[in-house]
Amino acid sequence: MHKEFLMGNEAIAMGAVAAGVNLVCGYPGTPSTEVLETVAKHRPADCYVEWSINEKTAMEVAAGAAYAGSRVLVTMKQMGLNVASDPLMCVEYVGVKGGMVVLVADDPGPISSQTEQDTRSFARFSKVPCFDPSTAQEAYDMMEEAFALSEQYGTPVFVRPTTRVSHGYASIDVKDAEEYRTHKAEGFIKDTKKWVIFPRASFLNHQRIEARNAQLTQELSASGFNGILPESGEMADVRKGLAAGGISYTYALEARKALGSTRLLKVGTPFPFPEELALQFLDGLDEVLCLEELDPVIERELIYLCGKHHLNVKIRGKLTGDVQAAGENTVDSVKTAAASFLGLAAGGQEALELPPLPVRPPVLCAGCPHRASFYAVKQAMKGKKTIYCGDIGCYTLGNAMPLDMVDTCLCMGAGLGIAQGVFHTEPDTSCFAFVGDSTFFASAIPSVINGVFNQADFTLVVLDNSTTAMTGHQPHPGTGRTMMGENVPAISIESVLKGIGLTCVETVDPLDHEAAVACVQTVAAQKGVKAIIFRSPCIAVSKPAGKCGVDPDACIGCRTCIDEIGCPALSFADGRAVIDEGQCTGCGLCSQLCPAGAIAPVRKEARHE
Repeated sequence: MHKEFLMGNEAIAMGAVAAGVNLVCGYPGTPSTEVLETVAKHRPADCYVEWSINEKTAMEVAAGAAYAGSRVLVTMKQMGLNVASDPLMCVEYVGVKGGMVVLVADDPGPISSQTEQDTRSFARFSKVPCFDPSTAQEAYDMMEEAFALSEQYGTPVFVRPTTRVSHGYASIDVKDAEEYRTHKAEGFIKDTKKWVIFPRASFLNHQRIEARNAQLTQELSASGFNGILPESGEMADVRKGLAAGGISYTYALEARKALGSTRLLKVGTPFPFPEELALQFLDGLDEVLCLEELDPVIERELIYLCGKHHLNVKIRGKLTGDVQAAGENTVDSVKTAAASFLGLAAGGQEALELPPLPVRPPVLCAGCPHRASFYAVKQAMKGKKTIYCGDIGCYTLGNAMPLDMVDTCLCMGAGLGIAQGVFHTEPDTSCFAFVGDSTFFASAIPSVINGVFNQADFTLVVLDNSTTAMTGHQPHPGTGRTMMGENVPAISIESVLKGIGLTCVETVDPLDHEAAVACVQTVAAQKGVKAIIFRSPCIAVSKPAGKCGVDPDACIGCRTCIDEIGCPALSFADGRAVIDEGQCTGCGLCSQLCPAGAIAPVRKEARHE
């Protein structure tokens, strides 16, 4: 063993590598993305890694490998679990041979998600065992345990970190390379009674699942990931206790230091719930405060146990209004809630009066081609009744002023269906659906087919910046490179659309403003489903070749460049436009809009050695 300073997601990945994982697949989504990327950096030669087309496909790829006896890890965020739920629910009934761990990173806040859904609740719904780490070290340790439990019971197993565990750093104990487990897959053995899901088999397997989970409630009570503080029989006269899980347990430990010792239940396996341990904890208590993020999972389980065993213990938490019902917990919020519950002052040093943080609204990067794409559509459709249906990605920021070009945003790929629904309700509305190149492959293609088949009328706009920009520039089928580093033929978006049946598919550079506007006007005038592909690389993929500059003598101070596109590299001072050379990428969009011709590319000075 040795010490390493790791992010929680890196710890999870290294835990999987040490456990002998054979295959890792997933779809990028904050806060989970770094898990797969870390495995890709540190994988042994016999470990295969891929970014799958979406979470559903990743789950199915992993299932096939687990059927063949491999240890597999599937990674996603909580929104991705919705996409993966169809195969996951069935895999739980069919079972697996090799260990199958499903890493789902939840996002309390939410910080970078549409919802605050709780994978612990999904675990109960799907009957899949769930581990809930409270620290990076525990996340590392849980991976080996999760694989072992999965193989022992032939079931997928959730590991569910939250944002502060996934993205927090800590010095943790990790195994040396020679200590890594080596796992060799047995291979797929044909057995239609086992691997083919039929109603009768599902009925029988459901009975086995219920019996297994009942057994696990007892076994997990003895797991080292669950526990009661203090460990000895001290504090028998204490009448109040705290119960916590995940990162909130770490916060509760901090609060306990400041508020004085009290009985504390740690729940590291929220499903199946460690009933026997919880009953030991409840013995002799009058009240319990539950500290957890998102759903009141621990709170409801303790309420159920009190009813089941006729215990006169008041369970408090989110359902009673003693703890906030939504958002992240913090050390301070947990300390305040615990102090109020225990009838104590919060203690510690007085909080400093800090000035409010400056407001920094999210905005498209300077030089982002999406800004030019939105602006071209906006100019082309000016004065017409139009709806702009957005999607999940960097380009959701097209909703910001002055662009104001995202009227709806629901989930990945939903903009296409929404555009069709609006058209069928208001045929006189010009409907646009924006989607990124990665999302196009992940979730848009079925909706395009639906539109063609059902004779919808809308314009699909594919914002192709040659990467998966929002989550860290992962490859996708259009980039021509896999996560294993292999160069493969890039899949053409144009060919896919034409193969589906679109007859009008145009590709244009959005940074050529005049051509882009003309393209939108021509394509939008066509009937049926038609597509525009705005192709220009993300500035993080293709570094700028130069800058733009303002001629102060030519600038008339009209603010057109600033008020029309909202580029963060542009500002106004002393009655003239100013370009921040540190941000400008030289995309030239502002120069094409300037009515006075005062903005132009700046030539680089010759370098002298």
